Amino acid sequence: MLLRPPYHVAIFRYRRNGEDAAGFVESRRDLLEMATRQPGCLGVESIEDTGGEGVTLSYWTDEASLRAWRAHSAQGATSDKSQRGWYDQYAVQVARVERAYDWARDETAEAPDAVLPG
Repeated sequence: MLLRPPYHVAIFRYRRNGEDAAGFVESRRDLLEMATRQPGCLGVESIEDTGGEGVTLSYWTDEASLRAWRAHSAQGATSDKSQRGWYDQYAVQVARVERAYDWARDETAEAPDAVLPG
């Protein structure tokens, strides 16, 4: 997902403890669906490995929208009590993206010389 900067991203990294796996999956699905309906949400991406470590990225137009989502989600399925029940560890980072780059190989064209974004 390449968005046009500037925008904000919330990075949620976690390690699950394996308890209530079905409840976690259902809650995460509901939470991600709710986020995409929240004003200012540009999208959400999430990935988890087979060991229960994962990362969810949510993209926002501005910090105010991100904060509003945080306040909204804290009242629902992602309360601190719920999070402590599903996770061994988690961390949240929030950043403002000023620049973003994208590249994809066009299978029909020659590969260009390497260019580093700057």
